[in-house]
Amino acid sequence: MTVMTDAAPQAAAKPHLPDAQIVTQVKHWTDRLFSFRVTRPKSLRFRSGEFVMIGLLGDTGKPLLRAYSIASPAWDDELEFYSIKVPDGPLTSRLQHIQVGDEIILRPKPVGTLVHDALLPGNRIWFLATGTGFAPFASLLREPETYEKYESVIMMHTCREVGELEYGRQLVESLKDDPLIGEMVAGKLQYYPTTTREPSAHMGRITDNLLSGKVFADLNLPPMDAEHDRAMVCGSLAFNHDVKAVLEKFGLHEGANSEPLEYVVEKAFVGDGI
Repeated sequence: MTVMTDAAPQAAAKPHLPDAQIVTQVKHWTDRLFSFRVTRPKSLRFRSGEFVMIGLLGDTGKPLLRAYSIASPAWDDELEFYSIKVPDGPLTSRLQHIQVGDEIILRPKPVGTLVHDALLPGNRIWFLATGTGFAPFASLLREPETYEKYESVIMMHTCREVGELEYGRQLVESLKDDPLIGEMVAGKLQYYPTTTREPSAHMGRITDNLLSGKVFADLNLPPMDAEHDRAMVCGSLAFNHDVKAVLEKFGLHEGANSEPLEYVVEKAFVGDGI
């Protein structure tokens, strides 16, 4: 199921809410996943991979805000977000019904750990995500710096069903024709999507495929090591914990903006209860 609406060509209406931005596009990928684009504040500067607080007004009239990774790259004129739908979620039960022309609240104070500055130089970068944890990598995959810094970029994305991979699959497919980075991507990016419930070309959890060595064999890559490999992780708290343990087994150490090392984890991921 893919349903998309785009903004009309006329100029967007002036926002009425404080810190508000206008929705310019909405696309529903499945009954559980959707993406949307909004206008970008002229003053907003961010590094690809960072997140901001966005939301709507609640029943009490107070803002209901959650951390969302910016899925668009730092050079984009608009801001893109990728979200799960939770029927009883305080925010997404409302957010999933937004339409072009609606307003959302956006606090323009970007932060986050999934940025290139938080990693030491290396040869290969691994982007490891489950579900809507793909969002920050949607930004980083479209960022020229990613391909300038690394000889190899590996995007591992795991979902339960094939349809849940579609947002990422279409984005990765589009990169080769991107006028800005198309030539940079060629020969560098390797995409490894897997499912855990519905049968697909590649099955299994990211942790299992790393520990078993299957992903290294399938992509003709050597096992991870701290000298050559860097990694970024974004998913549920349980996923982050499990992947951290696997990366530590390979000798990688967790870094931060203040202390760059071999891998970083986004701790502000939007989970299933929103």
